[in-house]
Amino acid sequence: MKIFRLQLHWQILIALLFSIGFGYFFPKQVDYVGWMGTIFLRALNMVVVPLILSSIISGVTSIGSGSNLGRLGVKTLSFYVFTSFLAIVTGLFLVNLVQPGVGANLNLSKTIENLSGTGTAVSDILIRLIPENIVDSMAKGQILPIIVFALLFGFFVTKSGEKNRVFLTTLFESVFEVMMKVTTFIIRFTPLGIFGIVAREVSKNTESLGNVAGSLGLYMLVVLGGLLIHGGISLPLLVKLLGKARPGAHLRNMATPLLTAFSTSSSNAALPLSMEAVEHKSGVSNKITSFTLPLGATINMNGTALYECVAVMFISQAYGVHLDVSQQIVVVVTALLASVGSAGIPMAGLVMMTIILTAVNLPLEGVGLILAVDRILDMSRTTINVWGDTCAAVIIAKSEGEQTLV
Repeated sequence: MKIFRLQLHWQILIALLFSIGFGYFFPKQVDYVGWMGTIFLRALNMVVVPLILSSIISGVTSIGSGSNLGRLGVKTLSFYVFTSFLAIVTGLFLVNLVQPGVGANLNLSKTIENLSGTGTAVSDILIRLIPENIVDSMAKGQILPIIVFALLFGFFVTKSGEKNRVFLTTLFESVFEVMMKVTTFIIRFTPLGIFGIVAREVSKNTESLGNVAGSLGLYMLVVLGGLLIHGGISLPLLVKLLGKARPGAHLRNMATPLLTAFSTSSSNAALPLSMEAVEHKSGVSNKITSFTLPLGATINMNGTALYECVAVMFISQAYGVHLDVSQQIVVVVTALLASVGSAGIPMAGLVMMTIILTAVNLPLEGVGLILAVDRILDMSRTTINVWGDTCAAVIIAKSEGEQTLV
């Protein structure tokens, strides 16, 4: 068929459009195609852990000395903190300017069960860095402790004797090469997977679509506007000014992982595709890609940070609670810390939002106000999360003197 001669991102876009129509007009028939999305997500999750483990270990061994690793780590973390802070400030400015929560209809709220126990202290985020059992962490797909273990393992491989160092380096480079081939194979089925995922989600949320035109519509526009400014202006400017690269070319190269992130609402699901695209299309080396992208999928949540800030301010406005400057500073700082602890899975931002609500003494039930339209915002903010990770990879690669393809 001619469609399969199109570039992959065009195939995904066509599948996305058709899936929206199918899910909306044929909700009862979604089960016939939904299984494709389930299999696709399972396949992506299957490769995430071995891909992260092998890529980080091979990347760290190629970086070399501890000073090089430290320099790269400082650059990466500094950039992630800066861009997340920039995203939060953008959202805070827009939500104070537009004030979408003033006069909002509280009857749209939904009840969320077991919300009071979902908050996570900042100290818990730090504790989760160290796995009690690395095999258990791998089985549960806990990315942050896997990253820490892989960094430590890779670093001490470089401190081993010549024979062991060469053997382990070659082993994990070989494993990484095989995992990238497996990932490339899975990527071929992305259009079918996207069709199944989106059709199923649209069929579930047809009733809540009417809320978009109601009082939640303005809230959605503020969030989407903030994401558009951050993803369409701030990040490209940083790529242009700091990375001396072409943001437009890089965006075209990232079409497949970004569309996948939008459809799945999962940074982890898009990670294998991001790594493949950044390395082979934008020309970033494996040592940069393997370090920045897995770390970014775990702690660099630009879109989530912006969304959480806007959502908390919206909830305060809807309840008629005025937050002064000092309280808004607390929102900014807590949103920054909470975004770091957000898991790369759908709707994780809602869970982490309870931290911010607690910090400024707002009712946790306020999350129910925004639940009706959270899915489309989840898809959008995940896209910006992934876009921010890939931009970081290009900028840091350029700062290390690499010649990329963008």
